[in-house]
Amino acid sequence: MKIRVVSSRDEIISLNPNERVVHLAFRPSNKDIFLLVETCPKLEVVQLPRSYKRTISKSIEMFLEMQKVELMEGDVWGHRKDINEYYTVPSSVIEKIKDMKGEGVPAEEVAEKVAKESKLNSKMVMYILNLKQIE
Repeated sequence: MKIRVVSSRDEIISLNPNERVVHLAFRPSNKDIFLLVETCPKLEVVQLPRSYKRTISKSIEMFLEMQKVELMEGDVWGHRKDINEYYTVPSSVIEKIKDMKGEGVPAEEVAEKVAKESKLNSKMVMYILNLKQIE
Protein backbone atom coordinates (compact mmCIF):
# COMPACT_ATOMS: atom_id res chain seq x y z
CA MET A 1 0.00 0.00 0.00
CA LYS A 2 1.25 3.46 -0.91
CA ILE A 3 0.63 6.78 0.79
CA ARG A 4 1.09 9.86 -1.42
CA VAL A 5 3.17 12.44 0.44
CA VAL A 6 2.33 16.05 -0.39
CA SER A 7 4.81 18.53 1.00
CA SER A 8 3.36 21.80 -0.30
CA ARG A 9 0.00 23.22 -1.36
CA ASP A 10 1.36 23.77 -4.88
CA GLU A 11 1.49 19.98 -5.41
CA ILE A 12 -2.24 19.44 -4.81
CA ILE A 13 -3.37 20.40 -8.32
CA SER A 14 -0.86 18.02 -9.91
CA LEU A 15 -2.00 14.95 -7.93
CA ASN A 16 -3.30 11.86 -9.69
CA PRO A 17 -7.14 11.88 -9.44
CA ASN A 18 -7.01 8.21 -8.36
CA GLU A 19 -5.12 8.88 -5.12
CA ARG A 20 -6.86 7.22 -2.17
CA VAL A 21 -4.49 7.93 0.75
CA VAL A 22 -2.68 11.27 1.06
CA HIS A 23 -0.32 12.50 3.77
CA LEU A 24 -0.10 16.30 4.00
CA ALA A 25 3.31 17.32 5.30
CA PHE A 26 2.26 20.97 5.62
CA ARG A 27 -0.41 22.78 7.63
CA PRO A 28 -3.40 22.84 5.24
CA SER A 29 -5.94 25.63 5.04
CA ASN A 30 -9.64 24.98 4.43
CA LYS A 31 -9.07 25.95 0.81
CA ASP A 32 -6.29 23.33 0.51
CA ILE A 33 -8.60 20.58 1.81
CA PHE A 34 -11.40 21.59 -0.59
CA LEU A 35 -8.93 21.57 -3.50
CA LEU A 36 -7.55 18.18 -2.43
CA VAL A 37 -11.02 16.59 -2.34
CA GLU A 38 -11.88 18.18 -5.69
CA THR A 39 -8.60 17.03 -7.29
CA CYS A 40 -8.82 13.48 -5.91
CA PRO A 41 -12.47 12.33 -6.08
CA LYS A 42 -11.55 8.79 -4.95
CA LEU A 43 -9.83 10.04 -1.79
CA GLU A 44 -10.44 7.87 1.28
CA VAL A 45 -7.87 9.06 3.85
CA VAL A 46 -6.11 12.33 4.64
CA GLN A 47 -3.28 11.88 7.12
CA LEU A 48 -1.76 14.79 9.03
CA PRO A 49 0.92 15.06 11.71
CA ARG A 50 -0.55 15.45 15.21
CA SER A 51 0.27 19.15 15.55
CA TYR A 52 -1.40 19.96 12.21
CA LYS A 53 -4.46 17.82 12.85
CA ARG A 54 -5.20 19.77 16.04
CA THR A 55 -5.52 22.97 13.99
CA ILE A 56 -8.10 21.61 11.52
CA SER A 57 -11.46 23.37 11.87
CA LYS A 58 -14.63 21.53 12.86
CA SER A 59 -16.23 22.59 9.57
CA ILE A 60 -13.47 20.86 7.58
CA GLU A 61 -13.78 17.75 9.75
CA MET A 62 -17.52 17.72 8.99
CA PHE A 63 -16.88 18.35 5.28
CA LEU A 64 -14.46 15.40 5.10
CA GLU A 65 -16.94 13.22 6.99
CA MET A 66 -19.68 14.12 4.49
CA GLN A 67 -17.30 13.26 1.64
CA LYS A 68 -16.58 9.92 3.38
CA VAL A 69 -12.90 10.85 3.74
CA GLU A 70 -11.28 9.80 6.99
CA LEU A 71 -9.02 12.34 8.70
CA MET A 72 -6.16 10.57 10.49
CA GLU A 73 -3.29 11.57 12.67
CA GLY A 74 0.04 10.07 11.70
CA ASP A 75 3.43 10.50 10.19
CA VAL A 76 5.65 8.96 7.54
CA TRP A 77 8.82 8.59 9.58
CA GLY A 78 12.09 8.62 7.69
CA HIS A 79 10.47 9.19 4.31
CA ARG A 80 12.50 11.27 1.86
CA LYS A 81 10.27 13.08 -0.59
CA ASP A 82 13.24 13.93 -2.83
CA ILE A 83 13.72 10.19 -3.51
CA ASN A 84 10.10 9.07 -3.85
CA GLU A 85 6.77 10.89 -3.67
CA TYR A 86 5.13 7.82 -2.12
CA TYR A 87 5.65 6.26 1.29
CA THR A 88 5.19 2.51 0.91
CA VAL A 89 3.86 0.57 3.88
CA PRO A 90 6.38 -2.29 4.28
CA SER A 91 5.16 -5.63 2.96
CA SER A 92 6.19 -7.21 6.27
CA VAL A 93 3.59 -5.01 8.03
CA ILE A 94 0.91 -5.96 5.49
CA GLU A 95 1.80 -9.66 5.94
CA LYS A 96 1.63 -9.35 9.73
CA ILE A 97 -1.83 -7.78 9.46
CA LYS A 98 -2.98 -10.54 7.06
CA ASP A 99 -1.61 -13.28 9.31
CA MET A 100 -3.20 -11.93 12.46
CA LYS A 101 -6.50 -11.38 10.64
CA GLY A 102 -6.33 -14.98 9.35
CA GLU A 103 -5.74 -16.27 12.89
CA GLY A 104 -8.94 -14.56 14.00
CA VAL A 105 -7.26 -11.97 16.23
CA PRO A 106 -9.73 -9.12 17.03
CA ALA A 107 -9.22 -6.02 14.85
CA GLU A 108 -8.48 -3.72 17.82
CA GLU A 109 -5.78 -6.08 19.06
CA VAL A 110 -4.22 -6.30 15.58
CA ALA A 111 -4.21 -2.50 15.30
CA GLU A 112 -2.66 -2.04 18.74
CA LYS A 113 0.06 -4.65 18.27
CA VAL A 114 1.04 -3.68 14.71
CA ALA A 115 1.05 0.03 15.63
CA LYS A 116 3.53 -0.67 18.44
CA GLU A 117 5.81 -2.68 16.14
CA SER A 118 5.62 -0.43 13.08
CA LYS A 119 5.69 3.29 12.46
CA LEU A 120 1.98 3.38 11.63
CA ASN A 121 -0.70 4.58 13.99
CA SER A 122 -3.54 2.26 14.97
CA LYS A 123 -6.14 4.07 12.81
CA MET A 124 -4.01 3.51 9.70
CA VAL A 125 -3.60 -0.16 10.67
CA MET A 126 -7.40 -0.42 10.99
CA TYR A 127 -7.77 1.18 7.55
CA ILE A 128 -5.34 -1.37 6.05
CA LEU A 129 -7.09 -4.18 7.92
CA ASN A 130 -10.39 -3.24 6.30
CA LEU A 131 -9.04 -3.06 2.74
CA LYS A 132 -10.53 -5.71 0.48
CA GLN A 133 -7.24 -6.58 -1.24
CA ILE A 134 -5.60 -7.91 1.96
CA GLU A 135 -8.22 -10.60 2.51
